Amino acid sequence: MSAKPLFCLETSVEAGEWGDTESVEALADAALRAAAADLSVNEGQPFPDEPPEVSLVLADDATMTGINAEWRKQPKPTNVLSFPAFPLKPGGLPGPMLGDIILARETIEREASELDKPVDEHITHLIVHGFLHLFGYDHIRAEDAEKMEAMETRILASLNLSDPYGDTEPV
Repeated sequence: MSAKPLFCLETSVEAGEWGDTESVEALADAALRAAAADLSVNEGQPFPDEPPEVSLVLADDATMTGINAEWRKQPKPTNVLSFPAFPLKPGGLPGPMLGDIILARETIEREASELDKPVDEHITHLIVHGFLHLFGYDHIRAEDAEKMEAMETRILASLNLSDPYGDTEPV
């Protein structure tokens, strides 16, 4: 008997060359399962009886630039944006819709190349990062950044992926 799912993933391709979206969905599913399990076990995060929906939106830099300009007043592409459906503080019980995680393909590919890491690993990291934002974690203050980055590193290690921050200072 398999464990009850902690989330329901819905994926849409809004723009960009994402190729085999089934492989991206598989990456997202594995990343979200690891993150949800980690939150539940290590952070005491409660989950509702009905798994909340997470929307994964696959976009390109042009689409992301528009979204980033509208919502964050930064008219430039970024790798990932998260939009919680409802405000949630860490440890709070999510509602039926958790929120959206939006990825920008070209930025992700460029960053993966600059970081000398596989695109799939970078996508996995960004999905975990976005998922934590949906649960109310952020990296505005240094101590919050340290906690969030430690959580990301722990979750990625559970997937046998390296520390995405290495020797960098929290941001």
